Amino acid sequence: AGVLRLLALIFALVTTWMFIRTYISFSMKTIRLPRWLEGPASKEIRVVKSKCSLSKPCPKDYFAFKICSGAANVVGPSMCFENQMIMSPVKNNVGRGLNIALINGSVGTMLRHSYFDMYSGDPNELVKFLKEISGDMLVLVASYDDPGTKMNDEARKLFSNLGSSYAEQLGFRDSWVFLGTKDIKSKSPFEQFLKNDPKTNKYEGWPELLELEGCVPRKVY
Repeated sequence: AGVLRLLALIFALVTTWMFIRTYISFSMKTIRLPRWLEGPASKEIRVVKSKCSLSKPCPKDYFAFKICSGAANVVGPSMCFENQMIMSPVKNNVGRGLNIALINGSVGTMLRHSYFDMYSGDPNELVKFLKEISGDMLVLVASYDDPGTKMNDEARKLFSNLGSSYAEQLGFRDSWVFLGTKDIKSKSPFEQFLKNDPKTNKYEGWPELLELEGCVPRKVY
């Protein structure tokens, strides 16, 4: 009798243990947390950054760009095109006045860049530079300190032919950023302008810096 009771007890313990194990296994499967809450992921999460840090990527056959004007006479302007910084204070290739970069509009490579002192420089140098722009080029412009004191009528007309809406009124210490191309049929959608006005200037003697970004279509011939 004693042996039978012992066997019955062992049987009951084994049965109970198997039941508990099965229940726990079933519970773990039914309340399993989503993978993103389980801990470190087995695969790396890659964050895709847009070219020139744009808010969203550009479509196919479009170029990404970002142009920032200078801040007063303290911080120089910068230009990014297709994720390449082409002009900036760090590259030491910007200067007071108008900073201009020319881009091959079909392949997106930089052709040349320069800056023109529009306070004490020769405006005819700017005119000569603008006249050499051909139809396959994209023109990026950023102001720094003073872009308009020595801007003459010929230069204003050439900028207007590139699609500018504000070149005609550009004056002393105005802020201006612009992207255009030669003989555009309508005004460029890529332009920002702020007039130097003591009532609205953000900096003492200068308006706020401007930032222009977007996607410009590739030129197809």
